[in-house]
Amino acid sequence: MTTKELLYVDDALAHTQLLATQFDNAANQLRDATLRVQVQQMADRHREIYRQFYNLV
Repeated sequence: MTTKELLYVDDALAHTQLLATQFDNAANQLRDATLRVQVQQMADRHREIYRQFYNLV
């Protein structure tokens, strides 16, 4: 991989990790239990995407 491609991969991983963190923060502020669970599931999904993407490289 070129240096530029590695930078793209690094950016993609960082963005996915950031989204997971933001969803976690949002879930912790929600009072509605159903909505909290759904937002937490989105955070979990982004962590899984991160793991899958990381394992590809």
